[in-house]
Amino acid sequence: MASTRRKFILGTLAATGALVLGWSVMPPRQRLTTASPLPVGARESALNGWVKIDADGTVTVMLAKSEMGQGVATSLCMLLAEELDADWSRLRFEASPIDKIYNNIATVVDGLPVHPDSDSRVLDVARWMTAKTMREIGVMMTGGPSSVKDLWLPMREAGASARQMLLNAAAQQWNADLSACRTDKGEVIGPAGQRADYGSLAAAAARQSLPRSPTLKTPAQFRLIGQATNRIESASKVDGSALFGIDARPAGLLHASVQMCPTLRGRVVRFDAAAAQAMPGVRTVVAFEPRQGGTGGVAVIADQGWRAKQAAEALKIEWDPGELAGFNSTDAMAQLSRTLDTEQGFAFFTEGDVDAAMATAARAIEAEYRAPYLAHATMEPMNCTVRFDGDRATVWVSTQVPGLARKAAADALGLPVDAVTVHVLLLGGGFGRRLEVDFIAQAATIAKAVPGAPVQTLWSREQDMRHDIYRPACVSRFKAGLDAQGQLVAWKNTSAGQTIVPQALERLFGLPGGGPDKTSSEGAYDQPYEWPAARIAHAAVNLPLQVGFWRSVGHSHQAFFKESFVDEVAHAAGTDPLAFRERLLQRHPRHLAVLQAAAKAAGWGTPGTPAPDGAKTAKGLALHASFGAVVAQVAEVSLAADKTVRVHRVWCAIDCGTAVNPAGIRQQMEGAIIFGLSAALHGQVDIVNGQVQASNFNDQPVLRLHETPQVEVLILPSDAHPEGVGEPGVPPIAPAVANALFALNGQRLRSLPLRSA
Repeated sequence: MASTRRKFILGTLAATGALVLGWSVMPPRQRLTTASPLPVGARESALNGWVKIDADGTVTVMLAKSEMGQGVATSLCMLLAEELDADWSRLRFEASPIDKIYNNIATVVDGLPVHPDSDSRVLDVARWMTAKTMREIGVMMTGGPSSVKDLWLPMREAGASARQMLLNAAAQQWNADLSACRTDKGEVIGPAGQRADYGSLAAAAARQSLPRSPTLKTPAQFRLIGQATNRIESASKVDGSALFGIDARPAGLLHASVQMCPTLRGRVVRFDAAAAQAMPGVRTVVAFEPRQGGTGGVAVIADQGWRAKQAAEALKIEWDPGELAGFNSTDAMAQLSRTLDTEQGFAFFTEGDVDAAMATAARAIEAEYRAPYLAHATMEPMNCTVRFDGDRATVWVSTQVPGLARKAAADALGLPVDAVTVHVLLLGGGFGRRLEVDFIAQAATIAKAVPGAPVQTLWSREQDMRHDIYRPACVSRFKAGLDAQGQLVAWKNTSAGQTIVPQALERLFGLPGGGPDKTSSEGAYDQPYEWPAARIAHAAVNLPLQVGFWRSVGHSHQAFFKESFVDEVAHAAGTDPLAFRERLLQRHPRHLAVLQAAAKAAGWGTPGTPAPDGAKTAKGLALHASFGAVVAQVAEVSLAADKTVRVHRVWCAIDCGTAVNPAGIRQQMEGAIIFGLSAALHGQVDIVNGQVQASNFNDQPVLRLHETPQVEVLILPSDAHPEGVGEPGVPPIAPAVANALFALNGQRLRSLPLRSA
């Protein structure tokens, strides 16, 4: 019997292995057609899961990524319109439904904890399997940044397929040779000069079979990709017709204002709502528990937002502060530093025997760098509108994760996910904050108290700042060895901080997080520098504070640590910072070209231009690779009489592969530099006994107009696959400024925010 059971088990394993092996070698499933037909208007026809065409010739692109000011709607529409030969003036977009073909594959593949220079068959297989898996069980997500990278082929294939179907329909209608037909700006043109608008052919084209292998244009054939193109949604933002989450106004809308426990993750013990319920317009008062990493509290639902807010302020609430009652950010920072006294951390990258190499050094340089907790502080504070109809629900929300938003609402309402419809509106900033769903679960819980009526839950700016899911604080220690000639012989770096991915997996998916979290060490270990010997590691520290993804994630602080210390070592070696980096990039021509382009544009090696107040200026340099793109920045800074840091000019060079929309890339670099500078000069969240001390932009300011530098952006030409753009501009700016300050007055600032003594 044991033998029989053993044979059965082995046979089952063999069969399962064969199935897995067979599945693994099959090509990934198509990303062109949705599981359910696209919703269409009375005169519309869907040619695949990405494009619909109206009888009047209007082309509607299904946008599976969230537009949050980064210009992704324009870039993605350009991809499809290029291959479709669409008339750009007759093109629009709308949010796609939730479907597996829209799952984000690129972000997860890029999240594998390997060095970019790694090139092995095992790694290729891992990427292949990850991509196939994410196609089936992944999530719709905007972040990474990966939108264009992820959809570079699917959206072009969708446009090319639709174009071929339109050609087929026209050729059949005219009884013409298909090869003699062509397309141009929304029309099919026949061999005898016949012309048919796409709108007149759409219904017939939709009945055509989906082409198996549509022919894509070569870069030489591009007419739209690579051209500076105005944002497709700009006009609607100017005339006020653009709809953000905060603009949702379904019929019968009620408004909810919340009071949340001052201590993060705290909850309600009891409350007295008598005064609030007696106020005009108040419908009901409801308590809610902490969900999805959020904080518990009490909401007042009223007929007007102001009335709800006034009534919420009249509530009398007794709180249970919970496990974070004794949490202090200063203690956390000290704990991170102490961790580095005893722990080696997980080594994400090693080269040679770093300890042996360090022992040969004639001189060692050591330093410790620190970065604080940071809030996202999006311009549009957290909000969500939900209508609960008993057996169904509708959600209007600005989110980076539509599928997870639907699940959060469904779980809060006790509904199956298929019973929840999500309308994704424009986002007034995301930066990773809207990858979270705490505010969505909260809004759904509140709306459940008044079935049949849509309820908009809106946080104040103070609540948004004090109940964020913050960027983790981090401490990093370095040790570098130089030989007698000032040549680098060893590089050792270990950082300590909380890890994001394990928390996010539990918070968003209810799954345990295991294995090394790349985001904790990205920006430190995955860089192009050719260290003779190196060990780069991260020690994960468990703290009760919920932390999340912040624009450029680990790169946001690791770039500051790494590029500042590179300058320290260059100074110790008596070498110009540019020349020192060039020496470490001899096998990385792409990175070297970006570095030299920024340095040349800035006139590296020449004196800085005096500041408007006559103060002396100096330049600092930083190079950083992130999300597939390479960015170098040079900052020119001065110190005002009160020691305030002033940044006057920034030169930025980027290689992001094919530049789909150069205008959008320039805008992203400019915005990223301002965003990164705001954090570098002002960003810091202090937490005392579990309570966030910052309340508004007076506590964590964004750069004012008079503080904003002149920015020059250079986009290096490339025909390579497009890479990330929305985040790579952030990491280099803090170290570029810090390095300029050292060049200016010899003061090395090793903690963010940068404040000169």
